[in-house]
Amino acid sequence: METNKFNGTNYNNRLQNLKIVLNFKNQVYVFDKSLPTTLLKGSLLKECVTFERWHENNCKVRCTILALMINDFQKKYDRLEYIPSIMLHIKEVYATPDRHIRYAATKAFFVTKMTEGFSMQRHGVKMLPSQRSSKTSKLGLTVSCTSM
Repeated sequence: METNKFNGTNYNNRLQNLKIVLNFKNQVYVFDKSLPTTLLKGSLLKECVTFERWHENNCKVRCTILALMINDFQKKYDRLEYIPSIMLHIKEVYATPDRHIRYAATKAFFVTKMTEGFSMQRHGVKMLPSQRSSKTSKLGLTVSCTSM
């Protein structure tokens, strides 16, 4: 947690890791579901339990998110109480649109040229690290290396 905190440049990676952790804890629903801040008079027991559970999990997830941020961001987002508002603001400011990721991955893949004198297999091995990156795998690009 100390070495890989959200710093403004790693939004997509941190969000993916956070969702994995929260999915494991069955708390990922607080990202999408927003509940009213107060219960209405005459609410059913099930609604009361859901309300309390959501607010407990919102508090836990909020603490987790803040703990995964550098200190400057912690101070900035500490004033926000609900996860949907925190995540919306972070996404608007720091998210990298998928089209930029796809463009960068495609560009890196296609500008890699085979050096004269290299075998096709050696060139394929050279391209494997870029092909295995999450950026390229989202595109569905594959490189196969077969010896001839």
